[in-house]
Amino acid sequence: MGVKLVTLPCFTIYSCMKRFERILFYLRSQQKNIVLYVVFNLLSILFSLVSLAMLSPILKLLFTDKKEVIAKPAMSFSLEGLQNATEYFRYYFNELISQEGAIYALGTACIIIIIAIFFKNLFTYLSFRVLAPMRNYVMTKLRSDLYAKILELPIGFFTEQKKGDIISRMSNDANEIEWSVMSTLEGLIRDPLNILIILGVLIYISPVLSVFLLVLLPITGFLIGRISRSLKKQSTASAEELGTLMSILDETLGGLRVIKAFNAEKILRSRFFSTNNNLNHIRNKMNFRKDLASPMSEFMGVMVLSCILWFGGRLVLGHEAGLKGDSFVNYILIFTQIINPAKSLSTAFYNAQRGSAAIQRIEEILQAPVTVTDLPNAKNLTQFEHSIEFKNVGFSYNDTPILKNINLTIQKGKTIALVGSSGAGKSSLADLVPRFHDVTSGEILIDGINIKSYTLHSIRSMMGIVTQEPILFNDTIAGNIALGIDNVNDQAIEHAAKVANALDFIHKKEEGFQTNIGDRGGKLSGGERQRVTIARAVLKNPPILILDEATSSLDTESERLVQDAINNMMQNRTSIVIAHRLSTIRHADEIIVLQKGEIAERGTHDDLLAKGGIYRKLVDMQEVK
Repeated sequence: MGVKLVTLPCFTIYSCMKRFERILFYLRSQQKNIVLYVVFNLLSILFSLVSLAMLSPILKLLFTDKKEVIAKPAMSFSLEGLQNATEYFRYYFNELISQEGAIYALGTACIIIIIAIFFKNLFTYLSFRVLAPMRNYVMTKLRSDLYAKILELPIGFFTEQKKGDIISRMSNDANEIEWSVMSTLEGLIRDPLNILIILGVLIYISPVLSVFLLVLLPITGFLIGRISRSLKKQSTASAEELGTLMSILDETLGGLRVIKAFNAEKILRSRFFSTNNNLNHIRNKMNFRKDLASPMSEFMGVMVLSCILWFGGRLVLGHEAGLKGDSFVNYILIFTQIINPAKSLSTAFYNAQRGSAAIQRIEEILQAPVTVTDLPNAKNLTQFEHSIEFKNVGFSYNDTPILKNINLTIQKGKTIALVGSSGAGKSSLADLVPRFHDVTSGEILIDGINIKSYTLHSIRSMMGIVTQEPILFNDTIAGNIALGIDNVNDQAIEHAAKVANALDFIHKKEEGFQTNIGDRGGKLSGGERQRVTIARAVLKNPPILILDEATSSLDTESERLVQDAINNMMQNRTSIVIAHRLSTIRHADEIIVLQKGEIAERGTHDDLLAKGGIYRKLVDMQEVK
């Protein structure tokens, strides 16, 4: 009925194992525990069968008026000796009844059955004790690898992904694997072992009746398999809807002010409710099919049992095939023990279909190519000597040209400003320096050597980045300033805060540098958040600074404080400034005007004003005199 592992074709078993390839890879280090798990399950099954095998002959001897004389069978460790085991039990209890009486024999039988069931459950418990650490190890390893891959993937990967969907894969899909796939692997070891042993015993008791059984089992297994096929497709659709739901929630939490300000609650509510209702519909369909596995297996098991009762009863009543009444009762008792593992195995197979969709979604991240990597022989960039040079640099994203034919040299200690309209390629050009992306054509040189020849870690250790939107973490002020720096002392953190004009507001906090700033720094004002990010860059003390106009979204007072902090930080450093407010770059050593991904103009502030070109128009638009 649910003996799926026995009846599945080889290619289906292979494809199932292929889907769980990563899980099986993690389990390679758990071979000792897997062996123990199999042994404990085997012992549990054997003790269960011992209690059942004893029941029929004992009851027959106790409650049959006519006592038969049973000859003592020969016992040995040969196949023939094992086949005589049941007869030996009958002989022993017959002797016990003759010598001690039926009540004594009944008590002895009850004690033996209790002992057998005790050991059966003891070994079942031990198998769970072995399984739990394996299960938790696999899930811990999977989550760790997934998080490590997220950190490793280039920034470009995440521009195509919804943040909520990534979170959904990390949480909900991982949980789906834990509760469906891991329980499936548990069932694929325990239940087939249980079923195969029981089938072996049944074949031993009556080969003729077991042939009839082995004809019925594949039919029921085929029917269950047909019903479960659509579960993977539905599970994938469910996971995608859940990812969309998480994305809507993330956007809502991040944009509550705008949503309320523009009375957009109805639109967001409608979008969320619609996705939520779709998810509900898909999950209902999934559960209808999943919940069908167990009752259907049980119903088919009873159908098979009824067929065996009818067919076996005919053999017993007709005195055919050498099947006696007590043997037939034993056969039926033992056969009933196949129903639960068969139900469990069919349910596990249904869960496997659901879990394989979750594995596929996680594998999409784990198998995603890391396009920005270290070369095998990459060396460390230990110091910045004289220049950063762009030579005929081109950059495309998804076959769309972003930058074309960029030639630019940034001398050590100089400040270069990048200006231009939105979409001109300013941020893309700056992102190429720390290798957030790699160039599509041309090359970028640091001190005359292609940056791909250096390790990513050493390149980025030479650079400090301050973005337009302050990026802070739910930690203390000190923890955010010291981000990525080991063994830093309090004096260094305080000095960095002083340079960033942040010391005054930090001292006003009740807990000072140990003040927790909340999610994304929500407990601080915009100016305070930006000065903390500047202090972080100051503490790093990098020779190269990349500044995405840090004052564009601040009020006048905060802008002045932040701009003063930036000016302090830029002293004696090489700076690449993405400028939105042109008044902040008047004193840049060179201003690069980008238009449609190309350098349209370049020069000092005064030179470009005198030309009366694109830069002059941008200045006039901002009314910069």
